[in-house]
Amino acid sequence: MRSQLAATRKGVSFPAFILAFLTFVSLSLVITSCGGTSTEFTSGSGTGTVRVSLSDPPSCKFPVGDFKNVWVTIRSVQAHVSPTAGDGDGAWQELAPNLADAPVQLDLMATPQNSCVLAQLGVTEIPVGAYQQIRLLLVANNPAAGSPVPSTNACGSQGFNCAVLSDDSIKRLELSSQANTGLKIPPGQIVGGPITVEEGETIDLNIDFNACASIVRQGNGQLRLRPTLTAGQVSSASTGISGTVVDSVTMMPITGEVQVAVQQADSTGVGRIVMQAAAGSNGSFNFCPLPSGTYDIVAVATSDADISFGPTALLGVPAGSSVGNIPLIADSLSMGPATISGEATSTTGSAGVSVDVGLSALQTIDVSGAMRQLNIPLQGDSTPVIATETGATCPANTFCKMYTLIVPAANPSFGTFMMGGGTMFSTPAAGDVLFSIEGRAFTPMSGGTPNCSPSFVLINMDSTDMPLKVTPATTTAAKRMDFVGCTM
Repeated sequence: MRSQLAATRKGVSFPAFILAFLTFVSLSLVITSCGGTSTEFTSGSGTGTVRVSLSDPPSCKFPVGDFKNVWVTIRSVQAHVSPTAGDGDGAWQELAPNLADAPVQLDLMATPQNSCVLAQLGVTEIPVGAYQQIRLLLVANNPAAGSPVPSTNACGSQGFNCAVLSDDSIKRLELSSQANTGLKIPPGQIVGGPITVEEGETIDLNIDFNACASIVRQGNGQLRLRPTLTAGQVSSASTGISGTVVDSVTMMPITGEVQVAVQQADSTGVGRIVMQAAAGSNGSFNFCPLPSGTYDIVAVATSDADISFGPTALLGVPAGSSVGNIPLIADSLSMGPATISGEATSTTGSAGVSVDVGLSALQTIDVSGAMRQLNIPLQGDSTPVIATETGATCPANTFCKMYTLIVPAANPSFGTFMMGGGTMFSTPAAGDVLFSIEGRAFTPMSGGTPNCSPSFVLINMDSTDMPLKVTPATTTAAKRMDFVGCTM
């Protein structure tokens, strides 16, 4: 067995006394928190209703991965109109007030029953405005006496947040300050832009919790939560994108590990994964609910006979589409996928410091002269997130950690989605199979705060300073990934 996202003001003239009044009102909208920090509250008048739900199509559930269950206990969901609001700033709006007295414990590996969402978390009215940050607050593993907790606890003595591994052992998910500061969803991870609440209207907000990319395995054997979440406004009809992954020759489902990711290209052309899931035994997948917009679907597979299938990308798929079959091309050598190994280091400049590093494997395609980078779903025993730590082999004044990424040893096939069928997929480019590895650094236990300067590093060379080329069933050593200017 393999283990393993303004209101427009018209220009008009006012008398002086009205301008003075408006100035007074604007100043009155500065809310001062109990901690003494002030944040300009830019919501307008009136309220709207928000219904918030949670989803997580798992990609590492046993037997594909190591986890049978991943339990988290949520006590609050909050939103803020400021993209820079801090943990202690005022004007965080509660979206699920029912959780305050009755926290809910959810298994992120569970399969939703007759619904796209894992759970409905709450519904409430909040001031109108464009909300640019969201955060989930969890019950601490050792909550204060008298704090509300769920009536039943699947984690037993391991606190209220835990993972059940393939051998049925239960391991605590360490949280530290995240129980107080929350698991953050910053502006860049809110699909489609800010969540706009208008007076008298009701909107549906879905949060996708990518548990498989959120669990850090530490050197001491402990598990820690480094959140990877996306959010977006969705249709109440729960529309999504569905389809089936098949062998391009037999047009039958592939028996083995089939990973599918739905992603959107950022302003630089790099695909950012919004959701990822393991396809069903019949090759089917269904990503829902999804915010309105257009997405790319990228699929990879390795059969039970260790035959690796190259990535296939279906581009430009509108939310709400059924895409039919996505064909994957088997590696003619039938030797299995490739492995990329590497090391990440982190330093303040004068001393080593621990950071969490989220890793992505990228491949470049040429779409009508425009270069795009696909985010290739990782397979098997990959380590999508690592934590640097002190070690005798680390370079001077650094902490370090090795990583492993299992990827197909083939260039992508891709096609642009055609409504009603008829999508034509390209023949994979001949020649070397090249990858780039992106690492993004975060402060441990911060709930997702970027760290280091810069906070991301892109590696496209191997350890001998040659292009990062992979071959089937072979391990390629990537050039070291160094994060500098990191903070304690």
